[in-house]
Amino acid sequence: MQKLFYKDPYIQRFTTTLVRHSQDESGKWYAVLEQTAFYPEGGGQPYDTGSLNDQNVIEVQEINGEIRHYLEHPLPGTSEVKGIIDWDRRYDHMQQHAGQHLLSAAFEELFSYKTKSFHLGKEVSTIDLDTNELTEKEVLEAEALVNKIILENRMIETKWVTKEELTNYPLRKELSVSENIRLVIIPDFDYNGCGGTHPHSTGGVASLKILALEKQKNMIRVSFVAGSRVLKQLHAKQQVVSKLSALLNAPQNGMEEAVTRILGQSKEQAKELKEMKEKLLEYEAAALSSQKEVVSGRTLIKSVLQNKEMAELQSMARKLVSANDDINVFLFAENGGKLQFVGARGSNSNLDMRSVAKKVFVFINGRGGGKENFVQGGGETTLTGEEVLEKITHLLSND
Repeated sequence: MQKLFYKDPYIQRFTTTLVRHSQDESGKWYAVLEQTAFYPEGGGQPYDTGSLNDQNVIEVQEINGEIRHYLEHPLPGTSEVKGIIDWDRRYDHMQQHAGQHLLSAAFEELFSYKTKSFHLGKEVSTIDLDTNELTEKEVLEAEALVNKIILENRMIETKWVTKEELTNYPLRKELSVSENIRLVIIPDFDYNGCGGTHPHSTGGVASLKILALEKQKNMIRVSFVAGSRVLKQLHAKQQVVSKLSALLNAPQNGMEEAVTRILGQSKEQAKELKEMKEKLLEYEAAALSSQKEVVSGRTLIKSVLQNKEMAELQSMARKLVSANDDINVFLFAENGGKLQFVGARGSNSNLDMRSVAKKVFVFINGRGGGKENFVQGGGETTLTGEEVLEKITHLLSND
């Protein structure tokens, strides 16, 4: 099969002969052609899409030496096939792939950081660098060098060589093949074995922007965009900035100060709210202290509260037992179909709260845990909080 994408990566339409039309093991239809401009998935570059005789090509794979063009529907009976490449998708891949070559070469040229892997994503691409640390200064230097080479519009050459001829080229990494070796060369900058498609010159990449860094085990993952994706990223970010600028009532260069001011106010308000909640819990705990009852010689405080968080129940229980050494506290919160439970005892009580909790969790199909003096958990509202409290009272009455 003649691979037209190697003859000229800018071929967008072609006419050829159908060699074979078949289904794979899963029943998907595919066509094998005498020649093709469709690039199959490989070397980090995704496959091309497009059409064959107006039938959508949804995937292209090279399997057992043949390129299979997977189709939504079988081709009508014909030997002549007209292929059309989804050019926007293909050229985007060419820009990202060439951008990766430039970025990897820049990091190695400037700092000797080798690229261990490359992923060409739908929106963002990544390279993994063999280093534990990458500074902002290094990122900016590498990015500047890449864009300098792009503006110089250097040729991107491809060449088929033999294994013996490799000694004539300063390759940046070892090759994974020993025959059918294809080099992609940016003279005096990058020499690499690669089976992908690229623009004819670095100017075709247009521009490159590094977006983010992420630590990955012993490597640094660098996320980037190239070509038309740079403008898409800029447009998306500009929309966000414009909306935030309006919300903050601040110009772009004053947004950081505005956000800092708002965050400061928010923290102060959160602190005040926490203090107010704490005072409210103290009042509620004090009110509950007056509602003691004695069951089988034990002093109990019981209550069902609405829409309380677990932390609030725990705080109230601690306040109650710290003020009453002989008290036993049982608090429930009903929160939208869920029950939360806290049990606590004072220092002079010998009631095993874990024993009580095990029975409570059976009643409400729940789970939880704790110690002899303090337990917490939650479950379903198979019973109301009041009904569970009645069962607890009954248990203690017969204890």
